[in-house]
Amino acid sequence: MNPLILALDTDNLDTACSWIEATNESIKTYKAGLEFFLTFGEKGIERLRSAGEFDLFLDLKLHDIPNTVASATKAISHIKPKFLTVHASGGSEMVAAAATAAPSIDITAVTILTSLTAENVQAIGYSQPPLESAINLASLAVDSGARAIVCSPLEVSSIRERIGRETTIITPGVRPAGSSLGDQNRVMTPRDAIKAGSTYLVIGRPITSLYSEGLGAMSAKAREILDDATSA
Repeated sequence: MNPLILALDTDNLDTACSWIEATNESIKTYKAGLEFFLTFGEKGIERLRSAGEFDLFLDLKLHDIPNTVASATKAISHIKPKFLTVHASGGSEMVAAAATAAPSIDITAVTILTSLTAENVQAIGYSQPPLESAINLASLAVDSGARAIVCSPLEVSSIRERIGRETTIITPGVRPAGSSLGDQNRVMTPRDAIKAGSTYLVIGRPITSLYSEGLGAMSAKAREILDDATSA
């Protein structure tokens, strides 16, 4: 299985399509986030799919009352993403509502955002540090019908131990050795994240920042990261 997910974090649809064309040999899942979806909508997703064959990770991070999240999930189910994110902190009823509304989609529960430090987590009001909070949220979400979890790679091994081998774990905050951290605070290399128990790794800037150097540079970096991840 190919573990890489490329984040299409750009406000230019042509650029996003170019990224897919450059990396589709090495990457088979692409992430479209909230900003992308609000900008380009369903037609934007259709355009992406014309650039290559891939699974869609639709990262909307839904978080509202259960009925609203269920309705929103139904509203986009015809787009047929493989993964659709909701916030685990929305609670068990909300996660269950999403899972029931679209049983063909892997509802993916986000635990603690990788941009948050331990101090941030405490300031928000969590009673426990990031690790313990993420474990509890992951367990709640899986018990409520989520088939995938998003967490920091630093929390993967502990969450994997709690939820078992069947649930997919997706980890942003993955950076090849020597890469800039960007807006991520809790990071790990691709190889180490897979060893820890990650199923998929979300990669963005280490690949997409090479766009100015040409599509060949992006393609080479994608292959390099894939080789690193699959050598674990």
